[in-house]
Amino acid sequence: QVQLVESGGGLVQAGGSLTLSCEVSGTTYSINAWTWYRQFPEKPREVVATLTRTGLTTYADSVKGRFTISRDGARRAVRLQMNGLKPEDTAVYYCFIDQSSRRTYWGRGTQVTVSS
Repeated sequence: QVQLVESGGGLVQAGGSLTLSCEVSGTTYSINAWTWYRQFPEKPREVVATLTRTGLTTYADSVKGRFTISRDGARRAVRLQMNGLKPEDTAVYYCFIDQSSRRTYWGRGTQVTVSS
């Protein structure tokens, strides 16, 4: 059973930093891309950052220069380093993977709250 487990969310003051982690287990398929999404209340999920198997990274304009997605080489996981957090970054953050098996999976999400 494939599982994605996110961690690292929490409450932080504006200007602060958090690092989210997403670890996958239960599969041996390679992962074509890791993506972090976020969801604001009563809004659809939106892409925050993507890391492909080839190392290509893309970011939403709203987080460029502040967020960094990277592999955690020691584990089958990715991180999302979030610096310069703003109250408008407050959302539930979800990890999503696209496997070489053509199956996709979501994590359950982790809450990030930025106070002003």
